[in-house]
Amino acid sequence: MAERLDRRGFLRLGGMATLAAAGLGAACGSGSEGSKSGSTAGSPKKTTTLRIAQWSHFVPAYDAWFDGEYVKRWGEEHDVEVVVDHVPLVEVAGRADAEVATQRGHDIFGFSAPPPAYEDSVIDHREMIEEVVARIGPMTPLVERSVLNPKTGKYFGFPDYWSPNTVHYRSDLWAKVGRMPDTWEDLLRVGPALKGMGNPLGIGFSEDFDANVSLLALMHAYGASIQDEAGNLTINRPATVEAVKMGTAIYQAGMTNEVLAWDAASNNRFLAGGKGSLILNPVSALRAVEKQDPELAKQVTLAPVPSGPSGRLGAHSVMGAYVIWKFSKVQTIAKQFLVDLAVNYREAFVRSESYNIPAFPGAVRDLDTLLASDATAQPPDKYGFLAEAGQWSTNLGHPGHTNAVTNDVYNQFLVPRMFAAAARGVMTPEEAVKAAEAQITPIFDKWRERGKI
Repeated sequence: MAERLDRRGFLRLGGMATLAAAGLGAACGSGSEGSKSGSTAGSPKKTTTLRIAQWSHFVPAYDAWFDGEYVKRWGEEHDVEVVVDHVPLVEVAGRADAEVATQRGHDIFGFSAPPPAYEDSVIDHREMIEEVVARIGPMTPLVERSVLNPKTGKYFGFPDYWSPNTVHYRSDLWAKVGRMPDTWEDLLRVGPALKGMGNPLGIGFSEDFDANVSLLALMHAYGASIQDEAGNLTINRPATVEAVKMGTAIYQAGMTNEVLAWDAASNNRFLAGGKGSLILNPVSALRAVEKQDPELAKQVTLAPVPSGPSGRLGAHSVMGAYVIWKFSKVQTIAKQFLVDLAVNYREAFVRSESYNIPAFPGAVRDLDTLLASDATAQPPDKYGFLAEAGQWSTNLGHPGHTNAVTNDVYNQFLVPRMFAAAARGVMTPEEAVKAAEAQITPIFDKWRERGKI
């Protein structure tokens, strides 16, 4: 059971699994302070150790439950020591690369988005997915398209949840301008008035993950996409130019240049500080405001992403996707852990404060009721619309499957770069779209040569 890895990579201190200063320390450090969970002091030594790496959740209460309750309970029931290491979101890819390169580290690795680029380094998760489907029903379609490579037939990830991207808007401020943010045209029309009130719109045009999904929603609303259903490059089309023109117009009318340099927390601070009149973000932004400023939270309303000429279709924000590395020596145990988590996901959903929409809806059969009667929200049904989020959300590879190409485009922030070039006036919308096509074409060529699309 990989005892050599255990001795070299980890030290047992006070019964807690703590990373050694050398060896795997650089590849498996966790959390902003290197936090981790494992067996408690005084517990009898388990015969098997299961190591899990996952990103630090945007809702801290979820990690507290997962580490402090769930994995301990599961470990006791299965006579397994479960060690969880939390990785800051910006370090996830680097840590995963290091583990693949050294062929050692964790047994299960959790990503914040499906990881098709690692397909050759992970097991096929089909058997696990088929077991869960047989027990509780199918995945949400956008999730299915996010973890299956139709070219190879392999499930390169095992999803447990997804998070829709949503509009957070100040209903008190929008009431003053007499309009609600239902369409992108609405944002354009009232942007100047809100900005003039000192409460501009806040949609990132920066190299940030929120900017990625928000601007993809704008593209989809105009019928634009990175690829078509068959996986062919389609970004250089009139629909994309129209989307970039609208994005540029909204930026000029209702935003300030700070959105060009936003990081992952900027839009959250923008809303929580009382300045922002609107942001696009998963519900973790409102959850934070509910705790920090309950009176402000009462004025924040949630809504689906804006619609456009081609409809309303936002790219999902986060999607929790685990992989089991091929080098894991405890694959059977790792499979059982993930299957059990997915089948019994109701508690995970509740502890995530409605952030983790189950990838397999059958796991939370009273989802509608839970969302419509939230104990913190004012009014209690503020989160109720999320029950239908699958109808106005899609995967990152829409209208095709999420694949290694769309993953690279996402991670290199090529969509926000395209919009920002036009917003800054460095290029015309037509030039920005053409430049994006030139950047994305070799990515398609690379993955097509490798047989992944």
